[in-house]
Parts: sequence; structure tokens; C-alpha cells
Amino acid sequence: KKWKQLSRLQRSVILFLFAFLAVCGVISYTSIEEPWKSLTNKAPDDPRAEAEAPGLKLANPAVLPAPQKADANLGDYSELSPQKPPKPPSVRRGLSNLQIKPPRRLKPRQDPGKAVEEPVQADKEKKTEKSVISWRGAVIEPDQSTEPPSNRVKEPEKPSSVEAEDQKEPVPLNDRQMAVIEAFRHAWKGYKEFAWGHDELKPLSKSYSEWFGLGLTLIDALDTMWILGLKEEFEEARKWVANDLVFDKNVDVNLFESTIRILGGLLSTYHLSGDSLFLEKAKDIGNRLMPSFKTPSKIPYSDVNIGRGTAHPPRWTSDSTVAEVTSIQLEFRELSRLTGDEKFQKAVDEVTKQVHALSGKNDGLVPMFINTNSGQFTHLGVYTLGARADSYYEYLLKQWIQGGKKENELLEDYMRAIEGVKKHLLQRSQPKQLTFVGELAHGHFSAKMDHLVCFLPGTLALGAHNGLAADHMKLAEALIETCYQMYAQVETGLSPEIVHFNLHAQKGHKDVEIKPADRHNLLRPETVESLFYMYRFTGDKKYQDWGWEILQNFNKYTRVPTGGYTSINNVQNPRNPEPRDKMESFFLGETLKYMFLLFSDDVDLINLDKYVFNTEAHPLPIWVSA
Repeated sequence: KKWKQLSRLQRSVILFLFAFLAVCGVISYTSIEEPWKSLTNKAPDDPRAEAEAPGLKLANPAVLPAPQKADANLGDYSELSPQKPPKPPSVRRGLSNLQIKPPRRLKPRQDPGKAVEEPVQADKEKKTEKSVISWRGAVIEPDQSTEPPSNRVKEPEKPSSVEAEDQKEPVPLNDRQMAVIEAFRHAWKGYKEFAWGHDELKPLSKSYSEWFGLGLTLIDALDTMWILGLKEEFEEARKWVANDLVFDKNVDVNLFESTIRILGGLLSTYHLSGDSLFLEKAKDIGNRLMPSFKTPSKIPYSDVNIGRGTAHPPRWTSDSTVAEVTSIQLEFRELSRLTGDEKFQKAVDEVTKQVHALSGKNDGLVPMFINTNSGQFTHLGVYTLGARADSYYEYLLKQWIQGGKKENELLEDYMRAIEGVKKHLLQRSQPKQLTFVGELAHGHFSAKMDHLVCFLPGTLALGAHNGLAADHMKLAEALIETCYQMYAQVETGLSPEIVHFNLHAQKGHKDVEIKPADRHNLLRPETVESLFYMYRFTGDKKYQDWGWEILQNFNKYTRVPTGGYTSINNVQNPRNPEPRDKMESFFLGETLKYMFLLFSDDVDLINLDKYVFNTEAHPLPIWVSA
């Protein structure tokens, strides 16, 4: 009995001494035979006696409390046992007392042959890899099954704890990150005081505007607050989601915008926090968006009434835009993975399958519109990487990454499209020889480039990081220089919505020309997004410096003293940029989030080998480390 009370280390020391005495002939081997068996054979009730595959190293389990149920009232959040914040206060990334947790269906596998190695650890770890991906000591289990998810909804399981030393210490925040936090708090101050629970802040008139009436800014900003470590703001927003966010409303919403902002924001916040409230809300809105897919072609309608369960195209057309119907896949696929309900993924996979097979493409480039009745492209012959087509290309790559680099049709379409861009849409400007992406209309090239196209350098860099052609990174470097010049060559240092590039050298003319109808700035994130990717993959500090210039100019020309930031009408007039009195939700959901990540030197702060961002900057887990 006393022997069993000893630790394994103590028993090992004693047995070593016994063995030494046995070798010397002082005692017999039989006298240590039974104690030796007790050390090497685990008792049936030993909690460590779980089935272990030889050589399979399991990931650390999550360490924090179980997520609350969707209808739980957290009160003052005391049950989360928040740690005392460091100084400077409340700026450690994430709420370190919450957790990332997988759904119950995603259990660590015991077959080492099915475990897939994480690429970032490939040169450091043994070939017996972990079958999970982790973030800050918590775990998310990738679903490696090729079977469709079951129809049974799974609830997250409670994690077990690990030793504190297994947790990675956060990297201290620098002055630029602190400036982003200050900017966020200033924007949040205006939203909280004048637009709380509404879609968007009107900072000048100290009021709000509604689009769907679903608190878009608040939901879009949830995971930003988590990443910035703004605990109090996050807790207050969570209470609003729990008590006031209701989707049973007689209101038409846009399928695409609701998916990327609301569904994406809720799924991301669930993964980062582990709080099942956000998963329950995600399931609710996901189900309410499904009527959009009830069309003759299964290409979804653009609008759906989430209270009545009816969907329809815009009043003026039966077309949907290609970007909108092909940029909802990351979110719906992840919702199926989490819930076990295959209907979400089946709906969006059908769209992907149909678009893949359609005629009307030009070397991988797609038209901007698709008909919901026929399922065919319309308005053929016009190709752009700007509005109405942009995120189609982004989601080809990101779905391939999300699914573990197994869906080759997605990769083929992406690679073919990039070749199409290089063949048809790339040109150089004068006088600085800036590489830019123009547009093609019925064989005629236009030197017009939307600011939206500045997502492309980051996407190219992400592809190169995941093993695609090295010349993709070279193109990314050239394009991000162009996107920076769209800011630097403008009087306020802020980019307009659209620029036209000069193809011929003219005395006194810059590369960038701006038409009066295009000179507004909506606080868009695309350039900062690509700066983040470029810095994360190259370590070149100039990308941080360029982002810092942009943040300073946002503060100089768009900041409203009473709280909030405003889009402006005229980036060419520093004396009067003509504020528009609107703060888009993506300023908090994307622009400031990417700023904060850009200024961080912590590669584990949303590790790009473990997460993929949706087109609204909401990080979702990569299912399989390829």
C-alpha cells in the first residue's frame, strides 16, 4: 500500500537501488520483480491509462473554463475568473481567461498515420505529429474526415487543465499597437454613446444609421476587441449579444454582407473565446440565411428576409454578383463543421461546383454577374478584380487552405485566374513604373483600379507562403508598392476609392489620377490588410512604417473629437476633406484589426498556419495542417 502511494519518480529511484544491489548479489531479482511490474504497468483506474498510439504526441488540452450556454446570463462575468491586467492595463491580446475549444465531435485521433504535420513545425518536430492545431495553449481539432458531417448538432466539450508553464507568454505591446488600441477606444466611445446596438455610427451628427438593424458594428468588432485585449468592452458587447441580438425580425438582409460580417464575426468570436453563445447565434443566423439558396439554379438570391424565411433578387434584376455568391463559402463550410449539419456546406459547395464548370471565363477571369434562374454568367466580356468580383479570387485560395490543401479544383481555378491577371490586367504606370491591375471590357483595357483590388498583394503573399509559385510573392511586392503610392501621392495621404493610372509620361503628372466622383475614402482596410501579410511573411519594417503613416493620416483627417471616425468625400483637400458622417463597421472589424496585427512581431498572434481570415477579417481555423 505504501509502495503505491509513492510517485513514479520515487519508485524509479528505489528500483534502481534495488537493481544495483541485485547486480552486486546482495538481494535476488525476484524481490524487485513485482514492484517493477507496478511501475511499468498502469493500473486500470490510472487516469493516464488512455489508449496511446506509439509515438503520437497529443496536443495540450485547453486550460480555461467551459463556454457558457447561449441562454446563460453571465452577470458581471465573475465566473470567468479574469486575471489582473498587466501594465499598461487591459492590452494583453485576447481575454486570457477564456479559451478556444473544438466541438465535441472533433476528438484527437489515435491513428498516427492520419495525423498531419503543421508546416511551421515541420523542421522542428518528429514525424509523429500532433493531430490538432493550437493557439495560446488551447486546441482546435481539424476535421480530417472525408465523410459529410452528421445531422446531429454537437455541443462543445469541457476542456481539462494543463500546467501554467505550457502557456505561451504574450509578447509585450509596442507604442504603435497602443496607438491602435487608443484609436479603437476612441471609435468605440462614439459608437457606445451615440449608436449602441445599431448598425453604424454617424459621428458628426452623434446619431446612427441602420442597414439591417442587427448591430453590425458591434458584431464586426467582437473579435477585434478580443485580439486587442479590450476585456471590459468585449464583456459589455457580449451582454448585448446575449440579451438584445434577435434575428427573428421582419427585415431583408443581404446574404453576402450578413454572412461575412455577422456569421463570420460570430464564428470567429466563438473560436477565439470558446463561448458557445456565439456559436448558438451563428447557427441561428445561418439557418435564417438558407432560404437564399432556394432558386431554380441553386445560385443564391442576393437578399433574404430572416424573419419570414423568404428570399429574392434585387428589384431591378434577377442577377447576383459573382463575388457575393462565391464569398460565403468559408463561413458556411465552417458552420457545418462545427454543428455537424451538412446542409450549410452542401449549399455553398454546389455554388462553387457550378461556377467552376461555367463557360464565359477568360483565362480564369470571371464576369461580374451570374443569373439566379439560369445559373449562367451574364454581362460577359467585362473582367475586374475590383467590386463585384474581387473576393471570388480570394476565396478560391482561402477555401483551399481552409480545407487542408486537398481540394485541387479550387487551387486550379486560383492559379489559372492569377495567370489571367498577369496576361490581361497587369500594366505599368508612368513615371514611376508602378505595377497595377486594370480592367478589361470587351477587349479594351482600362487603367482603372479600385482600392478594393489592394487585397490582392496579401492574397498572393499568402499563396506563396503556402507553397505556390515564388513569382506570386514578387508580384505581391510590386502591387503593395502601388497600393502604398495610392496613399502617398494624394494630398491627405489617404487613398481614394478608385484611381486611374497614367500609361504615358506627362510633365507635371503623377502616376495616380483621381476623378471627382472617385475621391472619397471609406476607411477601407485592403491596403493595411496586405501590409500585414507582407510584413508577417517578409519581416520588412517598411511595411509597418507605411501602415503607421496611414494610421496617422486617419487620425489627422477622419477622427471626430467627440468619438468615432468618419469617411470623407475629398482626399485631395487637406483643409476640408468633406466628412461624410459615417463610420463603416469594417473600420473596427478590419482596418484597425489589421493595423494592430501589422504592428505586432508576435507570429502566434493569429498564426497564419492555423487561421485563415474571411473577407471581413474574421479569423477561422484551418481544418488540417497540410
